[in-house]
Amino acid sequence: MALILVIDDSTFQRHMIRTMVESAGHHVLEASNGREGLQLLGSKKPDCVLMDLIMPELNGFSMLKTFQGSHSKIPVVIVTADIQQSTYKQCLELGAVAVLNKPLRPDELHKTIQKALGVKDQAA
Repeated sequence: MALILVIDDSTFQRHMIRTMVESAGHHVLEASNGREGLQLLGSKKPDCVLMDLIMPELNGFSMLKTFQGSHSKIPVVIVTADIQQSTYKQCLELGAVAVLNKPLRPDELHKTIQKALGVKDQAA
């Protein structure tokens, strides 16, 4: 199965997401902030990233800009409590393949990961 990188400053959220992702048979890496996430991206080459927006050190918007600047083909799914349409639109414009709102529903997360992995396969 796929290797999924979860980047979120909340230990609770990372645990919840890990549980859902592993139940679908995927492997999970965890990072507690954007900088740590970038390090794992460079060394582990995940198939997909699930990422919060509001984090210390390097937030989700900055991470998306970094991905865009590096022309990364790794699909990114934003997982956020922010429900504003402007946030949703900005994330997609910066290259996210999807935006999910917290609290996550397992079925929605699994479907979105499959979609994101399909995007990755098409980009390869």
